[in-house]
Amino acid sequence: MTSIATQPRGSRVRNHLVEVAYRLFLREGIRRVGIDTILAKSGNAKATLYKHFRSKTDLTIAALDLHETLWTRRRLEAQIDASRQAPIERLTEIFDFFNDWFNGGEFEGCLFISVLLEFPRGGREHRAASAHLGKIREIVCRLARDAGLSRPQQFTQIWHMLMVGSIVSAGEGNRRAAREAKSAGSLVLGAWPRVAASRSRKAASHRQPRLAPKSSTQAIRK
Repeated sequence: MTSIATQPRGSRVRNHLVEVAYRLFLREGIRRVGIDTILAKSGNAKATLYKHFRSKTDLTIAALDLHETLWTRRRLEAQIDASRQAPIERLTEIFDFFNDWFNGGEFEGCLFISVLLEFPRGGREHRAASAHLGKIREIVCRLARDAGLSRPQQFTQIWHMLMVGSIVSAGEGNRRAAREAKSAGSLVLGAWPRVAASRSRKAASHRQPRLAPKSSTQAIRK
């Protein structure tokens, strides 16, 4: 597990509680980790925890925020921004990053996906996890637009399904999940229309001369 850097908000005690909960939630799941376990691992009293968090739900949402900072921003987005490849190659490079993640000894799944599976739709935890996943789609959509892909939002939904599916598959033990998702993604990219191509086809259709309609007299003569 990558070491957790200092969080930008909150006191040192609060941040420590979030970091301990985050590690436990990733490894064991949120519902399986009780408050007493978090307190035992953190070395804090229950009164200290409830001074900073009204409920376990609040602590869970703080852990999700930390996951965005550590994984979405400092790992996924940082890898994409550091790449010197064109945007279209950066899309497939996501799965190269995933492959290293799945096979590097640090893979413990994705906390956002775990929350979606553990909690009912409509709850605060589920809504928060969905919002965080939406921010990952924003990153993908930006790449899709920069790559000149037509219908970037629709493309983003499909690409995100490949990303999430590969994470779930890796969680099942498939260490080839990222490479297989990359292969599938290459097929999607190969068939996906580009903005320039769709515009040129539209322009060509406008330039194509139209045949003048035959008069009724000409039709009768024939």
